[in-house]
Amino acid sequence: MDKLKEILKQIKIVDFIIVACVIIALCVGFVTYKGYRQTASKQQIEAPSNIVFKVYMRGVTFSGSDIPIKKGDKTFISIRNVPYSDLEILDVKADRRKIVLPTVNSKKLVIVVEDEGQPDLYDVVVTLTDKAKITKDGAVVGGNKIKLGLPITLEGANYKFTGSVSDINIVDAVDKNLGTDINTTDDVQ
Repeated sequence: MDKLKEILKQIKIVDFIIVACVIIALCVGFVTYKGYRQTASKQQIEAPSNIVFKVYMRGVTFSGSDIPIKKGDKTFISIRNVPYSDLEILDVKADRRKIVLPTVNSKKLVIVVEDEGQPDLYDVVVTLTDKAKITKDGAVVGGNKIKLGLPITLEGANYKFTGSVSDINIVDAVDKNLGTDINTTDDVQ
């Protein structure tokens, strides 16, 4: 009993704290290894899916007869000024800038007309598609979470426009192993 008292007198509070921290760290490591505690990297990705997202570009100026972005073409995108990939353009809607004018007509208080003072100014919505990893926080494309308001640059042979994501839709799930659509009805022989 005297030996135990001498050993306890030699142990300082700092030594006790260090031993307790090591034991706690070992316990947390064991629980994580056995799968009782989840880390960020395990099972965060639910399923890869095809997504469709729209990029809204306000105040795009071009004076040519046709908009340089065409449906069916590919455009190279940069997400937050980081180059990503070529994506297929599903749809393009370009609308000349409008202004609101008051009227003297009692049926309508205001009318919306094209702004003749800025004939080369357009608002453009481009619809793009890509494969994304779907997580609990949303779709991830090229290591970036695709969320509303995310700045994206579209670049082609003769244009470079900047806009922001205005809509995101998950189209269908993709089989991780095969890389094919799950919702297809093709028979495999």
